[in-house]
Amino acid sequence: MEDTQKTQLFEHTPVPNAVMKLAVPTIVSSLVMVIYNLADTYFVGMLNDPIQNAAVTLAAPVLLAFNAVNNLFGVGTSSMMSRALGRKDYETVSGSCVLGFYCALLAAALFSVFYTAFHTPFLNILGADATTAQATAAYLKWTVSFGAIPSILNVVMAYLVRSEGSSLHASIGTMSGCLLNMILDPVFILPWGLNMGAAGAGLATFISNCVACMYFFMLLFIKRGKTYVCVNPARLKLNRSIMAGICAVGIPAAIQNLLNVTGMTVLNNFTSAFGSDAVAAMGIAQKVNMVPVQIALGFSQGIMPLVGYSYAAGDADRFKKTILFAGKIIMTFMITVTFGYYIGAGALSALFIENPDVVAYSAKFLHGLCLAMPFLCMDFLGVGVFQSCGLGKNALIFAILRKIVLEIPALFILNTIFPLYGLAYAQFCAEVVLSAAAVAVLYRLMTKVEKNKAEMG
Repeated sequence: MEDTQKTQLFEHTPVPNAVMKLAVPTIVSSLVMVIYNLADTYFVGMLNDPIQNAAVTLAAPVLLAFNAVNNLFGVGTSSMMSRALGRKDYETVSGSCVLGFYCALLAAALFSVFYTAFHTPFLNILGADATTAQATAAYLKWTVSFGAIPSILNVVMAYLVRSEGSSLHASIGTMSGCLLNMILDPVFILPWGLNMGAAGAGLATFISNCVACMYFFMLLFIKRGKTYVCVNPARLKLNRSIMAGICAVGIPAAIQNLLNVTGMTVLNNFTSAFGSDAVAAMGIAQKVNMVPVQIALGFSQGIMPLVGYSYAAGDADRFKKTILFAGKIIMTFMITVTFGYYIGAGALSALFIENPDVVAYSAKFLHGLCLAMPFLCMDFLGVGVFQSCGLGKNALIFAILRKIVLEIPALFILNTIFPLYGLAYAQFCAEVVLSAAAVAVLYRLMTKVEKNKAEMG
């Protein structure tokens, strides 16, 4: 085992260096994932067919629902592993890993079977109509019916590898699939290739996720005996305490994601009432906005192993410095990007489709969406810290506040006052409140950790 190397990173490397070593590969991985999502939109947009673009947008909530499984067994297990490493409880580290992996595999298989059996009512719920249903179903056949297992395992295995500080390998695995997807997209989507449209984007995604999974399996084979990450079925045991620890963080994280899916579905249903041009435009605006948002999310996820390790080890100084350094870096970045996005909304939207009506819609949507970014990053940081420390209840409270209490009601209210265009400002209204709550709760948590350290002498 590489105990000395891991201890050096988590306990002795200067905080700025440790944060960047863990966060940068995760950010790059998140950024590449966003770019490959944008590639779907870009190449489908080259068809200049709003129906094909709308299909990719309408399917997004189902793919986002994958993250419920990813969060349950990826976030939950990686948090359990990092905290066990901080306590030097290596048996729990490997036991958590193998249990989380096989639970994720089972959940992914059930997800695929359930969607395939009930795909028609799913399409109605997503807001697909007679115009967009066929293209949406074709895209989801490859990404969900065939692709749920490789898509979910790809992300979960990246979390498991990252939990012991191997952010670079986790990112390489994720990026390998993303880069392949970008290469395959034009071949499968465009008329000079297989001319499959949105279905081609789905097939490219399926193949790419299979390749990414192969990378992680090869990595674990090569590093066997030198890593705590384990997927050996012979070591699978249903340990109640480990399962409870995984679920304590994973279930709130999964519920948080399901609430995000609910919010996106409500938004898409509101938007679909204004036609396929509006749906396509909202999809473009969301994906452009996703670039900096995923960077912020990647940063908060990247520091999770260090935060969880420091919290479990009782290292209050390192715990506090990690959070404060991360907050300063990501807030500065997001404020800068917000200014650029607001000014360049039209030009950014025009990169993805030549339809002037869709571009005009998208630019107005992006004005509203980008205003939430500086506040959203503090929300992400707070939730990431809660998950790292095993405080799943705090993360769940934030998720309920975000979607049920604030954002979804704001969608109804703003769409009534400012039809269609008000929808893009609902997230901004929610995140202003949540960012203030995140700062307050993080301050209390840092104070509590310092107090516990002082009491222990």
